[in-house]
Amino acid sequence: MNRFHFPIASLLIALACAPAHSQQEFQCAVADAGDSLDKLLFGDAGTGDSEVIQFEAGQFTAQLGEKPSATMSGGVLVQQGERLAGAERANFSAETMALRLQGDVRYEDPSTRINSDSAEFSYTSGRIRFEGAEFTLSGGAARGAASALEINQQGRLELDDVTYTTCPPGSNDWLLEAADIDLDTVSGTGTARNVKLRFQGVPILYAPYFSFPIGDARKSGILTPEFGSAGRSGRAISIPYYWNIAPNYDATFTPRLLTDRGLQMQSEFRYLTERHNGALRVDYLPDDSLIDADRHLLDVKHTTLFANGWRNLIDYRDVSDSRYFEDLGGSLSISSITHLNRSVLFDHYGEHWSVLARFQEYQTIDEAILPADQPYRRLPQVRVKGSWPDQPLGLRYGFDGELVYFDRDVGVTGWRLDVAPQLELPLENAGWFITPGVILEYTRYELNNVAPGQPEDPTRTLPIASLDTGMILERTMRSSRGRTQTLEPRILYVHVPHREQSDLPVFDTIVPDLNFVQLYRKNRFLGVDRIADTDQLSIGITSRILDISTGREVVTATIGQALYLSEQGVSLPGQPITLSESSDYIAEIRFLLYENLNFDLGYQWGTGENGTTQSEARIQYRPQSNKILNLSYRFRKESLEQGDVSWSWPVAKSWNFVGRYNFSFRDNEVLEQLFGIEYESCCWGLRLVTRRHISTRDGTRDSSFGIQLVLKGMTSLGTKADRLLENGILGYSRDRF
Repeated sequence: MNRFHFPIASLLIALACAPAHSQQEFQCAVADAGDSLDKLLFGDAGTGDSEVIQFEAGQFTAQLGEKPSATMSGGVLVQQGERLAGAERANFSAETMALRLQGDVRYEDPSTRINSDSAEFSYTSGRIRFEGAEFTLSGGAARGAASALEINQQGRLELDDVTYTTCPPGSNDWLLEAADIDLDTVSGTGTARNVKLRFQGVPILYAPYFSFPIGDARKSGILTPEFGSAGRSGRAISIPYYWNIAPNYDATFTPRLLTDRGLQMQSEFRYLTERHNGALRVDYLPDDSLIDADRHLLDVKHTTLFANGWRNLIDYRDVSDSRYFEDLGGSLSISSITHLNRSVLFDHYGEHWSVLARFQEYQTIDEAILPADQPYRRLPQVRVKGSWPDQPLGLRYGFDGELVYFDRDVGVTGWRLDVAPQLELPLENAGWFITPGVILEYTRYELNNVAPGQPEDPTRTLPIASLDTGMILERTMRSSRGRTQTLEPRILYVHVPHREQSDLPVFDTIVPDLNFVQLYRKNRFLGVDRIADTDQLSIGITSRILDISTGREVVTATIGQALYLSEQGVSLPGQPITLSESSDYIAEIRFLLYENLNFDLGYQWGTGENGTTQSEARIQYRPQSNKILNLSYRFRKESLEQGDVSWSWPVAKSWNFVGRYNFSFRDNEVLEQLFGIEYESCCWGLRLVTRRHISTRDGTRDSSFGIQLVLKGMTSLGTKADRLLENGILGYSRDRF
């Protein structure tokens, strides 16, 4: 949420430590004043332990008697630590214990500067008051004026007839005006009355009264409203209200008016205690005008850390209907969600053991997914893993076990027990390693609703043998000073005998995409319902070029392939058995072409007529932080082929052109396009962004237009165009102005 920020409150931090006690020692640089000044001002109070205040004056006159006083003229300088005050003349009255500065009064400290007509420092009340004050804050980044500026000993700062801006002198492109502002450091809050916010001289916001937190303190109140286009939902206006319930509890309530749908209430509650933290989000739209139905979203995130080392995680999401994210989500990635996770998890990690217990189900929100294809519920799942390195003879013991009950409204259900004790003998030295290992995999099922003739308690026992070896070689490159090249070959051999597994159900097992993690796994399937029989040799090699002075990888290249030395006989239902003698080749390369030009390429291809299976390529040119050009290409065989270009590029001194164009070559249509223009001055910025994108799974398109006005050091108004650009343009930062 956007909030109003009041750097003017830093005045309080600077001034609150100003002289406030009568037992402070004064030293005068005027020789004829001598030591009598201390007695004149404070009698026999003594020096105490307070910080010393020094006076310097061109001329000094003292009047003794019943009503002693001192007059300084010809230029007066008062200094206490890093705080400095000066004036043409000054008067001190021992009767009132007040020092009054007059004529071109100046006050300075590391973060604040004040110029005023006069100032009075009262040592009995601890009050400091400037008349006709002009101030600058944060080294000149902000400035303002007040007819009177007063701070008292209780840590309260009062300003009358205030103006404030972050624009430089001579420019008031935006200006905050208030009849009075009161800042209280004790409570950490401020209040303002009759506030106007002007932009280019035109009032754009007005509030008769509001309060706000000082600095990083939190305070209840209305946050900056947001307004803009919401595509098929019409115009959107949001007015968030923040409730600071306690230091470790807060809530935000956001009425959101969608002109074509109705009034949606969004709410979020957050909490943080010694052992618990989390957030609860509830969104509710009664009687959506477009579909004539109530709609809601419930999102619960919770974490508990128990004293005994256990942890509890709760993740629960629920929506009212399958099109909720498509209509109200706002992006293609959100609208393409098909399942919502609902889980309660307990886990514990010890020195050798880790335990996980979970109850999990999903809400399927894609109506095209049939009940027989929906994911199973795990009620419950218990997984235990163990590792004991440095055992006798250098052995390493391991254990992986899981017990799950899979439940669903249709199809086979039941228990699955899988245990896999492991034994490895790691041999390693500088630059190389060899790790032989064996695993005994035992799996047992207790099933319900099985087809006629199928067993209800099938089992499977498989020994798995492996040998993993690799090297790291390096050399100093002669042709490139200060760079080192590495060569890192790795070979994994896996032997798994064939076991007939067609009578085993498939609860959670798939064939994952081939990548370098999958290349060195011992099972071609992801999940234990199927374990591929194989004599497999996975071979890969990585080479890096490192800049020794910075440690940065200038070039990283990897290529690998799996060779199948025997025929395979295990597959998933409805899928063919792999007859190929090898997997596809996979390759990745990343290199820094120049200081500001990066290139990444991922490629997977088969031999013979198989051709390219998938590929990804991206190039980024970024000569400056505000100059970004991204080009990318994605290909999946028989699935997708997309090109994407995004940019943020200055077109004039204060103007920046931003955009993204995402095109599907397979469907010959634009998936998303957004174009925008940014203007940035010294103290404000403006973003104008138009967007058209596919918002639903059936190809429905949405169009929107957003305006965001950023007042530097204060707030932003309009839509959250900066977040849209940050998500759509790689390297773009919404904090750029």
